[in-house]
Amino acid sequence: MPASHNILRFLNVTVRYGRTPALEAITADIPCGSSTAIMGPNGAGKSTLLRAILGWHALATGEIRLGDAHPQHLLPRLAYLPQRHTIDWDFPITVRGVVEQGRYPSLKIFRRPSPHDHALVDRALDELGLTELADRQIRMLSGGQQQRVFLARALAQGADIFLLDEPFAGLDLFATEELTHILRAWAAQGRTVLAAVHDLELARHNFTHGVLLNTTLTAAGPIAAVLTPDNIDRAFRHGHCVHDDPLRPARSTEFPR
Repeated sequence: MPASHNILRFLNVTVRYGRTPALEAITADIPCGSSTAIMGPNGAGKSTLLRAILGWHALATGEIRLGDAHPQHLLPRLAYLPQRHTIDWDFPITVRGVVEQGRYPSLKIFRRPSPHDHALVDRALDELGLTELADRQIRMLSGGQQQRVFLARALAQGADIFLLDEPFAGLDLFATEELTHILRAWAAQGRTVLAAVHDLELARHNFTHGVLLNTTLTAAGPIAAVLTPDNIDRAFRHGHCVHDDPLRPARSTEFPR
């Protein structure tokens, strides 16, 4: 799918926590088939922007439009990869069990997974190199393997847009390189990825597009045009921002669903 189509549009988007703006008047386009890094200092609104796409935050102003002119993307499906610290990794569930959760939204009430559902799960496990780990408890995995499990869950869901909240946080160098390889491959395959990213150099070398925030929008577009010295200075020069989400619990349980 050519990247000239915008599958996601932010039009004057403002999100507030009480009277405090977390995002203010954000207008930006996300091309279909792009990998976009959402960047900015701590508290700039990166996670808030992702959760606003999911409808988890009410918009004080503006709108978020999903879909583009291509018939296959009129009603795109969203898949979300939460921050690792919000997941209860001790919950007793296998790799396959997590990936199967990706099929739950498609199941009607009391309906068991079909052979088609099982095939999609198997395909996602295979693509992420998890087939041999399918029966292993998630707490027994490395950080990089755990991230791949949630990417596989998103694939099994059949998503068009993948929203990743700080996917590189807490990963070692090997796991980070493994994850960037996966995301570059997804972009090459025409999948649309948005990821909140702290490391600007990692974003520069591994993402096609960027959105640079500090509550307001500093820049959006191709990554090289966004990460200029002037833009980085403007985004990071202010020493204080609101927290991305003051209502976020210190730890939440992602399982079961």
